[in-house]
Amino acid sequence: MAIPHLLVHEKKDTVGVVVVEGLKAGTDMLAVVTHDNSDFRIIAKMDIPIGHKIALKPIKKGETIWKYGQDIGIAKADIAVGEHVHVHNAKTKRW
Repeated sequence: MAIPHLLVHEKKDTVGVVVVEGLKAGTDMLAVVTHDNSDFRIIAKMDIPIGHKIALKPIKKGETIWKYGQDIGIAKADIAVGEHVHVHNAKTKRW
């Protein structure tokens, strides 16, 4: 199996984590779902640093963001598939 660019923990997750250095916009990424070792492909829309999140599906402003099968926050803006998900477009629901 090829080395993945992205790890996803649960099928319901709406974001995955970049696990390679220097991910560039336009990369056809291999994503692996660790829960069942399935995989899929997704195109990066922008450069994304290692350890950061990427949207796996369109996420509308106000929708919950799912990672590790858990609610990790809310979208502050619409987020397209393959876009970087970070403080500029996501926030915790705690405050």
